[in-house]
Amino acid sequence: MDIKEIQSLIKFVAKSGASEVKLETDDIKITIRTGSLTGNSEPTYVHTMPMAQPAVQAPAAVPVAAEAAAPAAPATEAEDDKYITIKSPIIGTFYRKPSPDKPVFVEVGQTIGTGDVLCVIEAMKLFNDIESEVSGKIVKILVDDSSPVEFDQPLFLVDPS
Repeated sequence: MDIKEIQSLIKFVAKSGASEVKLETDDIKITIRTGSLTGNSEPTYVHTMPMAQPAVQAPAAVPVAAEAAAPAAPATEAEDDKYITIKSPIIGTFYRKPSPDKPVFVEVGQTIGTGDVLCVIEAMKLFNDIESEVSGKIVKILVDDSSPVEFDQPLFLVDPS
């Protein structure tokens, strides 16, 4: 596993919202921990197991990526207080479209009503429509299409006014 693969794994874990991921192969063992919402970030550790050829060591580059993501969270929290957050009711994979050849359910700036389908979350090969419980205007979509989501993870910001 080279440094670029490790960096892309760190980015994927950060986007997924998972708090900890462990990956172990014959020659390398990686534990990635993301910071909490309070801004306290824990370092990411890369442990290399002995092997015939020297492995690429990247502990210096890993904490930089974790520190770069942490300062942005407190600034956006203050701005987002006036909005209603729609959260994921289940664990699964988030999809913005009902199928690849169809248009997305909602866009930023679109007005929604109670009961409108906002997205689909696939869990155990079942596709679950996620309906809005509020009326308002979509301000921000917080999750990328085809990304894994956790229970209670914020998906959308809605301006109720």
